[in-house]
Amino acid sequence: MSMATRTDPQSSGPHPADGHDLIRVHGARVNNLKDVSIEIPKRRLTVFTGVSGSGKSSLVFNTIAAESQRLINETYSAFVQGFMPTLARPEVDVLDGLTTAIIVDQQRMGADPRSTVGTATDANAMLRILFSRLGKPHIGSPKAFSFNIASVSGAGAVTLERGGQTVKERRSFSITGGMCPRCEGRGAVSDIDLTQLYDDSKSLAEGALTIPGYTTGGWNYRLYSESGFVDPDKPIRKYTKKELRDFLHHEPVRMKIAGINMTYEGLVLRIQKSMLSKDREGMQPHIRAFVDRAVTFTVCPECDGTRLSEGARSSKIRRISIADACAMQISDLAEWVRGLDEPSVAPLLTALQQTLDSFVEIGLGYLSLDRSAGTLSGGEAQRVKMIRHLGSSLTDVTYVFDEPTIGLHPHDIQRMNALLLRLRDKGNTVLVVEHKPETIAIADHVVDLGPGAGTGGGTVCFEGSVDGLRAGGTITGRHFDDRAAVKETVRKPTGTLEIRGATANNLRDVDVDVPLGVLVVVTGVAGSGKSSLVHGSLVNAPGPAGAGVVVVDQGAIRGSRRSNPATYSGLLDPIRKAFAKANGVKPALFSANSEGACPNCNGAGVVYTDLAMMAGVASVCEECEGKRFEASVLEYRLGGRDISEVLAMSVAEAEEFFGAGEARTPAAHTVLKRLADVGLGYLSLGQPLTTLSGGERQRLKLATHMAEKGGVYVLDEPTTGLHLADVEQLLGLLDRLVDSGKSVIVIEHHQAVMAHADWIIDLGPGAGHDGGRIVFEGTPADLVADRSTLTGEHLAAYVGA
Repeated sequence: MSMATRTDPQSSGPHPADGHDLIRVHGARVNNLKDVSIEIPKRRLTVFTGVSGSGKSSLVFNTIAAESQRLINETYSAFVQGFMPTLARPEVDVLDGLTTAIIVDQQRMGADPRSTVGTATDANAMLRILFSRLGKPHIGSPKAFSFNIASVSGAGAVTLERGGQTVKERRSFSITGGMCPRCEGRGAVSDIDLTQLYDDSKSLAEGALTIPGYTTGGWNYRLYSESGFVDPDKPIRKYTKKELRDFLHHEPVRMKIAGINMTYEGLVLRIQKSMLSKDREGMQPHIRAFVDRAVTFTVCPECDGTRLSEGARSSKIRRISIADACAMQISDLAEWVRGLDEPSVAPLLTALQQTLDSFVEIGLGYLSLDRSAGTLSGGEAQRVKMIRHLGSSLTDVTYVFDEPTIGLHPHDIQRMNALLLRLRDKGNTVLVVEHKPETIAIADHVVDLGPGAGTGGGTVCFEGSVDGLRAGGTITGRHFDDRAAVKETVRKPTGTLEIRGATANNLRDVDVDVPLGVLVVVTGVAGSGKSSLVHGSLVNAPGPAGAGVVVVDQGAIRGSRRSNPATYSGLLDPIRKAFAKANGVKPALFSANSEGACPNCNGAGVVYTDLAMMAGVASVCEECEGKRFEASVLEYRLGGRDISEVLAMSVAEAEEFFGAGEARTPAAHTVLKRLADVGLGYLSLGQPLTTLSGGERQRLKLATHMAEKGGVYVLDEPTTGLHLADVEQLLGLLDRLVDSGKSVIVIEHHQAVMAHADWIIDLGPGAGHDGGRIVFEGTPADLVADRSTLTGEHLAAYVGA
């Protein structure tokens, strides 16, 4: 019987399986959420909006996506779960109708120097197989083309049991890897300036070492002074050749120092392992400053920065080596792969072609596969993670995106919107946390959280269509159609910063004069060379050009759950001193990480119970009741408050508290005023940094940098994570910085910031090798009138010109 004529006796009503078309959340209380209950339609595009800190990420990532991942992990055996991250169940009463969640967030990719765009996306793995099959001359397996695998060979005797007898046989092995032996696959070599490591006129006992963390009396110091290889009382310049070699280059050896087993190795080897093996961007500021002083990084002369051995570079397909392929712009590499017609590797070529085409489609065709993953911006990293999902055959999956338009020019946002709609149209549920009105406008369903941030947020203010949001009267609805006007009059520059012959990355011998004393906005499509121009030619410039430049970038704030806005901003030091002075005791008592810590929870405020492969349990400490300090410390008061009550205050309350009266502390008040200026008045001083949203972290970083004595401020997309209403406040802050005599240079895509600028430098016209040129310099009004560039067209449409 054909399918058309077959009847089902139970087909009169809807099938029970079709009734599960909602994700239901009831009683969500994660972070600042206040018993949120909500129903989200499946197989639709839902956008979550609200001011920064209103609870969007808490609802989408920490509740819905976290529970979905936890439930999936629970389907594996206990043995497998032991190797997976353990996730606790979110604080929520009911979570119904969940589907498998795929999270595409803005977490920066690994900052290891050996991690590249190619290794992060499988493109390199496919290229290695391709060259191992088609490359001439043939040099070995795919390992021979990997810069992460060193060539190794060895020989020796092995003992076997055979026929009841013990037999010894000689065996040898060899692995051909593609790693350059000189730079060990990093592409750069480092030379260390020994004068920055120690003062050779002093002995170790006199404190000769000048390396951070090698203080006299510390373990790092005692390792050398008590090793027995050198005389600790003899000046380093008087060491014999053997002593100097043992001091600087001795191979690792186990020894006992003060009764403790330690590994001794030469100082240069130790510095290379502990500091130089890390990516510069991932270092703490004081370590980075030392490395910049002590180490010169140069392109490896043996592999010319390709990271690959001579053998790997000698094998070619149509005169192209794997090093040449990885250095190509991905859009060009896609064309080259398309031209290869080899039936023997057809499935591989098809898969590689799809991956490379996905890069181009998503707007990352300007990258190359050998680009270090640590140098990608947050938006680029997020889009690289999207690539593996674009060609996926999965349906009925929940895709969760965190501001996918970050780092995108208005021209590229249209392309991103099309991709989100394509994922939805395949039958997937797409959840997007977003601030840009262009993306909110394409939503099938909008959830607006607020009304404020922090403790003032955490409730659902609106749920419904985009038109309903416009008319809804919430902060998002009121600001949805806001358009900043182009400035009538612009400030006059007080001088210029000359950049001449800039050639970093894709820049084409660029000459430009950057005006000082005004608000300068650098624009252009993603990959046009904005960061290369500002960071390469200004921030990292040697001599006076790079001096006095304060950079506020999108790098993550590093801090544990013990870190909070008070410790990060330096606010806690004056507060501790004020408490100590008022009570005649030591400042260390007022630190939850030092002498004042509750002995039961060590100042964490919670006690963790590790349950192996199950999620650990954190319970509030019974001794201090979560206050983190021991009882005797809480008896000391300042202005009628103890230290735990002060840390529970919001920034706005604390600003008032330390501004006048008995607790008046000018140093603390100054820091608090800066935090309030960047719109963080609602944050509590003791809130763990791990609970802050992306926008809050960047503004905290900005407030901290405002204390630095710099003449030029460089801000890298400061509107990241900011609500439409917060952008107005940011513009006011930028104006105050300029009016106080600073020069502010902003790399930005947001049209409101462009319209507010005094001077615009537009790069383009395209991305990668189609960019790298200055296509416009002038005022925003001139850019709108000209409409000669992509930025000009979009800005003109934005301001309604």
